[in-house]
Amino acid sequence: MTSAIPGFDYQHVTVDDDVTLNVAVGGAGSPVVLLHGFPQTHLMWRHVAVDLAADHTVICPDLRGYGASDKPEARTVDTYSKRTMAADIVALADALGHERFALAGHDRGALVALRAGLDHPATITHLAILDVLPTLDMWDVLHGSSAAVAFHLYLMAQPSGLPEQMIEASADAFFGYFLDVWARSPRAIPTEVRAEYLRASREAVPSIVADYRASAGVDVEHDQADRAAGNRLAMPVTVVQQDWGSALGYDAAGLWRAWAADLEHRTTSAGHFMAEEAPDEISEVLRSLLAR
Repeated sequence: MTSAIPGFDYQHVTVDDDVTLNVAVGGAGSPVVLLHGFPQTHLMWRHVAVDLAADHTVICPDLRGYGASDKPEARTVDTYSKRTMAADIVALADALGHERFALAGHDRGALVALRAGLDHPATITHLAILDVLPTLDMWDVLHGSSAAVAFHLYLMAQPSGLPEQMIEASADAFFGYFLDVWARSPRAIPTEVRAEYLRASREAVPSIVADYRASAGVDVEHDQADRAAGNRLAMPVTVVQQDWGSALGYDAAGLWRAWAADLEHRTTSAGHFMAEEAPDEISEVLRSLLAR
């Protein structure tokens, strides 16, 4: 089955009122939760998850609004806030019997992971962030014509209606664009996996847009409140990014240092989809983090 991680068991777990998450679980040992990015599903972790499952209980959910997880209507600004989505993940792990766990996230999942680390410091033992900046910093570094690389952020930040209509009108072209231009190794996402990502995204346009819209509003407010309060990540943190800092003129490691006292910052030669393009590298990064 294209949409399954080999050797993993699947279940749907209730995490909030009328919200269940599709989750793949495999392996045994200390728990590690892996959160996917855009425009993907938990399947992006298929290589890394199998590797880590040799030593760990590996938990790979589809985020609220993505894949085979529930997609509640965005009735309030909090429905798809990273705070709400992070609470989903803590509730998921608890339902599976894990009061504390390591957490890694890529892209959108990394923003959820960051919020989990800030909101639940006693629960998250280690934190890995793949190829994002904190939401507040992300908006701050986008200036002038260079911000065109993030056109989708601005599109999906608009009020409900037009963004959904535009994306639904050409969903495969829209989501496929990012799969094509963000990958340095296109073969890392095989045809059948690409088709699964496109199908899942096509069926989730309103919730995906709501997730991004939250990052132009309530998520920024939450980051601002943490910065004003001096809140920082308490656990060991590893950040792996493409070298966007030098490309766009900012100090990525410096931005992350303001949020994390115990930080290892790395750059990679892989493309954005690094867990698929360079799974051995990402597995090594996560194992190194877990040993700290």
